[in-house]
Amino acid sequence: MLETYILSRQMTLGVAFKTAVGMSFVSMIAMEIAMNATDYALVGKAAMTWWSVAPSLLAGFVTPWPYNYWRLKKHGQACH
Repeated sequence: MLETYILSRQMTLGVAFKTAVGMSFVSMIAMEIAMNATDYALVGKAAMTWWSVAPSLLAGFVTPWPYNYWRLKKHGQACH
């Protein structure tokens, strides 16, 4: 909602909502799934330990990267 509000200052509300959902929401869902799956694979449950933090963060960072890159190149639009 905050991103939609911020983007609505630069574009119409409908376009701002579509941009926020298309980029940020999809990326956040992919990041959360990747991080939780990594935690589950390493720890055996959806819980973090001190040694599982770095792999989880790396998985959460790398997972949405191809989608965001494709979106920026194909559509020429960003969420910022």
